[in-house]
Amino acid sequence: MIPKANRKLSFVVAIATAVTSLINMGAGQQIFAISAELATPAEFESISDKSERAIAIFNEMGKVLQHPRCINCHPRTDRPNQGDNMRPHIPPVARGPDGLGKPAMRCTTCHGEKNFSFGGDRGSLPGHDVWHLAPASMAWEDRSLGEICEQLKDPARNGGRTLAELQEHNAEDGLVGWGWSPGEGREAVPGSQELFGALTAAWIENGAHCPDS
Repeated sequence: MIPKANRKLSFVVAIATAVTSLINMGAGQQIFAISAELATPAEFESISDKSERAIAIFNEMGKVLQHPRCINCHPRTDRPNQGDNMRPHIPPVARGPDGLGKPAMRCTTCHGEKNFSFGGDRGSLPGHDVWHLAPASMAWEDRSLGEICEQLKDPARNGGRTLAELQEHNAEDGLVGWGWSPGEGREAVPGSQELFGALTAAWIENGAHCPDS
């Protein structure tokens, strides 16, 4: 009898092989523009009007918030996306009542507590404890940056967080931090989590104003 751990590994590798094939089939699709740079709060100090400064800072935060690493797990539907071109997740999965998938296909069926490299420059399977989708109330896909900003400030749509708690979440949450260490074959979000947290703090300190669009 094949040990349970080996059976699960074989299943994951089989899924990964199928996913890799489908990814290669879609290699010609348009890729989201990715920036590797993120400005520091000090670079916005020359903006004298605090509301304009806050908006400029949030626009910079948008390089992270609207990056595929974030949008893929903040989908407008109950199905996550994947890849830099934000295509629908393969295999097909659904959010489920707790964001962890439905009984027949839980997120943990394939996603472990850390990234799993396929080796040989074949990419990797993302992982983190606990891998899950953002709540439906936090959907960012197809939303303007201004709309995302208003969502983040609204406790009814941000997980009941105050602005101070939101800053702590951006600066310290492990799953947020995964975006900077997404595993082989994926572009990381710009900057660092520490810098993203600092930008969030500066945005709040300047009034947490939102862009119009």
